[in-house]
Amino acid sequence: MEEIEFDVFVIGSGIAGQTVANTCADAGLKVGITDNREFGGTCANRGCDPKKILLGAMEANEISKNLKGRGIAKSTKIDWKKLQKYKSNFTVNVPVATERVLKEKGIHLFHQAPKFIDEQTLMVEGKKVFALKIIIATGQIPRSMGITGEEYFMNSDDFLNLKKLPEKIVFVGGGYIGMEFAHMAARAGADVTIIDTGKRPLHPFDPDLVKELRKYSESIGIKFIFEAKPTALKKKQKKFKLTYEVKGEEKKIKANAVFNTAGRVPALAGLDLEKGNVAFNDKGIVTNDYLQSKTNPIVYACGDVSDKNLPLTPLSGRQGYVVAENIINGNKKELEVPVIPSVVFTLPNLATVGYSEEEANARYKNIRVNYEIATGWFNAKRINAPLYAYKVILNERTNEIVGAHLLGPNAGETINIFAMAINNGMTENDMKSTIFSYPSWVNDIKSMV
Repeated sequence: MEEIEFDVFVIGSGIAGQTVANTCADAGLKVGITDNREFGGTCANRGCDPKKILLGAMEANEISKNLKGRGIAKSTKIDWKKLQKYKSNFTVNVPVATERVLKEKGIHLFHQAPKFIDEQTLMVEGKKVFALKIIIATGQIPRSMGITGEEYFMNSDDFLNLKKLPEKIVFVGGGYIGMEFAHMAARAGADVTIIDTGKRPLHPFDPDLVKELRKYSESIGIKFIFEAKPTALKKKQKKFKLTYEVKGEEKKIKANAVFNTAGRVPALAGLDLEKGNVAFNDKGIVTNDYLQSKTNPIVYACGDVSDKNLPLTPLSGRQGYVVAENIINGNKKELEVPVIPSVVFTLPNLATVGYSEEEANARYKNIRVNYEIATGWFNAKRINAPLYAYKVILNERTNEIVGAHLLGPNAGETINIFAMAINNGMTENDMKSTIFSYPSWVNDIKSMV
């Protein structure tokens, strides 16, 4: 059996894994990397990037619809087949381009999920791989429903590659993936229902803004069923039948496609982590402040698979740099996580950064909450936007901005200014005294604080 030795061996080729591999190779280390799927990771191949390409057409459609009769003579219509073809122009070359860059740096590529044999040895492609450092950067996969007929669920990969949009769609899970896809599908003409176990969608986001987004979602045809527990999925001749319980009562719904959008979990199955003495829990690999395994010191974890994860691409890259620095220079660099914005790319966008109102109340003696439905403001009116709202939270004692929650056009961009403000301890006066371009969306911040 062939045996290969590496200074560094990386499992996973997303942004976190690529960052470690490239940085260590640049430092002169012998590096190997493997992935059981196409190289490039979730975000570039089957996540953030292709999703935003589909969203671009939805944005144009939304604006034309809102301005119909107000300068636009005829609103647009989504051509799903052509939109998917356009999206493919961006994704088809990602694996090849990723592999080319890695190979140019002298990195040895494998194409299989490895298994631990012992603490320092892996089996991959029928070869024994011995490494001084092993990095796990396998990302996340859809959460299992654990119900009869689970194999009939489609997932986010399937949605982003649909050649033809199903007539009737059910999304099981009202998190950001379910809500984003529901908005796309409804605008493209599908009959859409979201089923969720909770009392509302988007549980981590501000309840007041979520309430407004839910009402608007219903106005574009999205139906919601809450406090519902799925129990079985059955394949019929042309449709699927989902059985679920609401307050002890069994109910059924039929659809052409049923998607599992109930969240994602660390992709750790099949690695035989026990043989590698690598401890893990529901959040991922158990790591210290250096992103090093607490039970096997030659193993590091970064990206969505570490227990320090937030499923955000910029943080994955930062974790990758931390791991690479600690491999090259010894454990000197700890993970420092700034306040990070998060966006639900529905239309309108829902964005958040910093503390929620509940968290701020628990942390500070007195807070000020600026909350307003601002659909009457100029920027919303000029494009006839149906919804624009904000909630900004300030520490009453210092006037520092400690939380911001936005709902509206461009919220996914405007939230970045609030992230910068919170990370730099900026106050209400700091924001009001800043001169922004006018009349821009960002300039509205001065009226929000």
